[in-house]
Amino acid sequence: MTSTKSFVTDYMNKQRGLFEEISSYVWNHPETRFQEHASAAFLANALEEAGFAVERNVAGIETAFVGTFGEGAPYIGFLGEFDALSGLSQEANIAEQKPIVEGGIGHGCGHNLLGTGALSSAFAVKAYMEEHNLPGTVQFFGCPGEEGGSGKTFMAREGVFDHLDVALSWHPSPVNSIMHLSTLANYQVYFQFKGITSHAANSPHLGRSALDAVELMNVGVNYLREHVPADARMHYAVTNTGGYSPNVVQADAEVLYLIRAPKVEQVDEIYKRVCKVAEGAALMTETKLTVKFDKACSNYEPNRALERILHQYLVETGAGSASEEDQQFAKAIWESLNEGEQKSAVEVLKGFGYTGDGTEFEGKYLYDDVSEYIPSDEVLSGSTDVSDVSWLVPTAQCTTATAAIGTPLHTWQMVTQGITPFAHSGMLRAGTAMALTAIYLLENTDELKAIKEEHEKKREKNPYVCPIPADIKPSAIKN
Repeated sequence: MTSTKSFVTDYMNKQRGLFEEISSYVWNHPETRFQEHASAAFLANALEEAGFAVERNVAGIETAFVGTFGEGAPYIGFLGEFDALSGLSQEANIAEQKPIVEGGIGHGCGHNLLGTGALSSAFAVKAYMEEHNLPGTVQFFGCPGEEGGSGKTFMAREGVFDHLDVALSWHPSPVNSIMHLSTLANYQVYFQFKGITSHAANSPHLGRSALDAVELMNVGVNYLREHVPADARMHYAVTNTGGYSPNVVQADAEVLYLIRAPKVEQVDEIYKRVCKVAEGAALMTETKLTVKFDKACSNYEPNRALERILHQYLVETGAGSASEEDQQFAKAIWESLNEGEQKSAVEVLKGFGYTGDGTEFEGKYLYDDVSEYIPSDEVLSGSTDVSDVSWLVPTAQCTTATAAIGTPLHTWQMVTQGITPFAHSGMLRAGTAMALTAIYLLENTDELKAIKEEHEKKREKNPYVCPIPADIKPSAIKN
């Protein structure tokens, strides 16, 4: 065991109770995008108590903050998230669906772990810097609104990350690996239609239905699906149906679209075509269309030089071990999955960067290895606002096993496993690997040259343009 690893591991073990407390607090206070007031305050206060200088209300976002220790280069940043998801309220540590609050909020993506794991890295690096009089700056970025809000993209637009030499992050999952795949860029846009009310039986000819416009738009977009790139995605939710009275012609209706594709330019092209479909629906129904841009994010740009170092320390940190109780609970979670979810388990893991074929964990319910690092040009059919950070500064992400094999994100199964001993062990293994990577770069600043050269080479031909227009502000979920 290297002395650095010994230091970080000992630190994590001694502070485990603190980090479990932080993670559990965030889990027990789930909040959706840009409303994470309790979680943000708890994390920011923990930073201050640990000796970080904390700046709140970063980029004009109430729940965004930055904790800083040290001064001067190199600047190492850890990205933390802490928002939850609507409709995923769930009791902890049980293998059956049982909401705490029916229709309530829950941590179905493990962001209570994500934010706390990144925080543990920042704490450990600070402790090491103090012990060894190491120059440089370590920062924790409290990044709100990842789920449907692209908080980091708004922060990137305001230059929050521009000064960093590297950024590190991670994500809870059922596997230990480097998240080396690119992701889908996206736009999220509201299409609002305004019509004329009327009695639907006595004078329907006098009405102009906004709901008809929404339905016609959705039909048109469904026909458009055949004529976009195969890996593009168009999702929608009808957010306003115009009321509950079928005998009234609905004068107001709204649909929210999430458009994804491998590159921002492709998203923009599809978006413009979707707008034409919406205009056609408004023309057919003689309604007025308003297009309201909500948010966007870019595709993720991995940095292979930084990923190799992070993988080295992920391997050195190891996969840990699971108790018999962990194994039994994981088995019960596996059995709660439907047949399709079980059959898709390996594909889910590949989305997190797993490079095997699944044979090594047949008959197991918890992953007990570290996946080999084999970079790929494949694209993950998902999106993250970490992407916009990756366009600005060299960025790498790992993932560690915090849940049973096969557990899909955004499910009650993910929520119920969110504060188990196994989940917290995985969280601290991610924290350890990221901390070791940061310390290595602080002590070997020459390694930053190759990392930065790779990043700058990509950016020469593809300069970053924030996909969110300057006049758009972060928005909370509509109730």
